[in-house]
Amino acid sequence: MAKEVAGIIKLQIRGGAANPSPPVGPALGSKGVNIMDFCKQFNSRTQDKAGKVIPVVITVYSDKSFDFVTKTPPVAVQLLEISKAKKGSQEPNRNKVAAITWEQVKTIAADKMEDLNCFTIESAVKMVAGTARSMGIAVKGASPFKN
Repeated sequence: MAKEVAGIIKLQIRGGAANPSPPVGPALGSKGVNIMDFCKQFNSRTQDKAGKVIPVVITVYSDKSFDFVTKTPPVAVQLLEISKAKKGSQEPNRNKVAAITWEQVKTIAADKMEDLNCFTIESAVKMVAGTARSMGIAVKGASPFKN
């Protein structure tokens, strides 16, 4: 028989760096989850992605046990890594902070494909390019897709 779900918690934690301090401790403590048990499991599962922001979805069951699923880093974080920018532009329509190529956009889209709400690589590339545009990162070259 399946366990009864008591709640779902969504967090973004740096890989290999989960600890009981906020935001992890209070979020898990309010549901009655063993915080140190989660931190140990999360850190061991994300050691290879140390330092990167990893979204995690934690399913808490009524018997205080839990399961969690790690996702790929957010598109905005990946765009900042590739473009070497510190942060997005204050006025993205006027001031561009960096430039990337369509090939780099396609790489991010392929990496993030399983977490995005789209079915084709073309639509995933368009979503990533839209995120770049809203951050003030210019995508150089001619678009590989017809609009």
